[in-house]
Amino acid sequence: MPKAEVSWKRVTEDGEKLQVYAQRVSRDWRFFARPKRFDQWQPVPEPPLEDWLALLDAVERMVVRRRLQPDDEERLRRRIREHFPEAKF
Repeated sequence: MPKAEVSWKRVTEDGEKLQVYAQRVSRDWRFFARPKRFDQWQPVPEPPLEDWLALLDAVERMVVRRRLQPDDEERLRRRIREHFPEAKF
């Protein structure tokens, strides 16, 4: 997996399991999801807060392991605040 890709699994409100991954392109993050392993990845234009927080958790761990820079984490936090100003994290 490239250094700028992060993946995880989550369950939707309907109880459907999803595989999600985020890919860093330049200074932006793009999200993709699929329900099953052999399905095609579909872009997620407006990812929910849950996905952003999962990405933030992974980025924090990658900064500790020196796979990403600390300013990447801060940039991601600012991006989350832009999309979800009411969120506490």
